[in-house]
Amino acid sequence: MTEVFTIKLDDMQPSQLFISSEKLSQVMEDFSPVTFESIPPVPVKEIQGKTVLTDGHTRALAAFMHGLSEIRAFRDEDDLDWGAYEVCVDWCKNEGIHAIADLRDRIVSRADYERLWLNRCAEMQRQLQAERGRE
Repeated sequence: MTEVFTIKLDDMQPSQLFISSEKLSQVMEDFSPVTFESIPPVPVKEIQGKTVLTDGHTRALAAFMHGLSEIRAFRDEDDLDWGAYEVCVDWCKNEGIHAIADLRDRIVSRADYERLWLNRCAEMQRQLQAERGRE
């Protein structure tokens, strides 16, 4: 069984640059009232010496916006493209995103989320695959 633990929101490095306003509204509705207990645990992984939020950014931001300082988490053991996550973490650090609170001013429409985030990630994946194909 996966161990669930409590972590401060300030202690997690985000791995995405934007939050979809539509998804945030849905999370706020789904987990209303937003409390420590109502938010499902989020996955984290140690990357570049930091505890990185690998998913659940919207839930974590909802918790922050409701005044919570901590959230439940678990260690992400999925077999994901951790090299891609390192790129995303670097993007975040370069844009001054070091904690979930830094995303509060980066809530965008669904269309902008797709254009600014999803398309950027898809292009990064294509570049990584091309680079790995040359190795």
